[in-house]
Amino acid sequence: MIKSAILFNYEQEYLKFLIFTEKEKDDELREKLTDWKSILPALFDFDILPLNFPSQNEIEWKNLFKPCAAQRLFLPSLLTDVDSLLYVDTDILFLSPISDIWNFFKKFNDSQIAALTPEHENENIGWYNRFARHPFYGRLGVNSGVMLMNLTRMREFNWEKHILSIHEEYKLRIIWGDQDIINILFYYYPDKLFVMPCEYNYRPDHCMYMSICNMTDSSVKLIHGNRGYFHADRQPLFKIIYESMESYQLGSNANTNFLMPLREALNRKSVNESSCGKISTEVLKIATKLFGNSY
Repeated sequence: MIKSAILFNYEQEYLKFLIFTEKEKDDELREKLTDWKSILPALFDFDILPLNFPSQNEIEWKNLFKPCAAQRLFLPSLLTDVDSLLYVDTDILFLSPISDIWNFFKKFNDSQIAALTPEHENENIGWYNRFARHPFYGRLGVNSGVMLMNLTRMREFNWEKHILSIHEEYKLRIIWGDQDIINILFYYYPDKLFVMPCEYNYRPDHCMYMSICNMTDSSVKLIHGNRGYFHADRQPLFKIIYESMESYQLGSNANTNFLMPLREALNRKSVNESSCGKISTEVLKIATKLFGNSY
């Protein structure tokens, strides 16, 4: 995820990564990121921070849905010197500059504190409208894998007080942990949420049965390999994008070492014959524009 954000930072804006992780992964992450920073010293910095949950029910929060998934619920009180940030799950890859999604902050009205994308686009395959046993945002709910957060406004809203109250009331009815809690909150406070287009959190659900993400400019901006799709062959497009990003060496030529191998891999028969393979052009669009003429 971090490598993709740095690669697509075409305007070379300064990026700051805040990484919450288990203590045993600290050294490995620090070593890798320090290596990358030695290659691109002026482009990014990072802090690796320990996990931190409310002392009451700490174990319960830490294991809500998946280990550490609920950490983002407490960022307003943990990062008191940060005004705004973009939260992403670890199974997200950037296929566009961070500045593209960051610009949505400028579209917030005076009451909005966060931005998310819809969980589904089609009622026939939506999860929340068919199975949820709790309130959820809008018609089909929202997905929490990509989230713009104005922490200043969230603190003013007493975000964590609401989160704790919702968890206490609904904890026996939620399935997807922190995402369900976020959906419940914005059900009660819909005016606090800005909804982004689906291409900023493109998932297998958008293409595995039929194409249901009507992209505003026919390009995938952030791709989300949830449910292990970056490591599975069920829809090979997702695994190929992940492996292409993993193989790319930061600082090397992005055209010859990332774009060209990715384009070639997406032409494989297994991709063309899969339902998600139909969006190969949309996946390549921004990378081609940014890197296509670099040699």
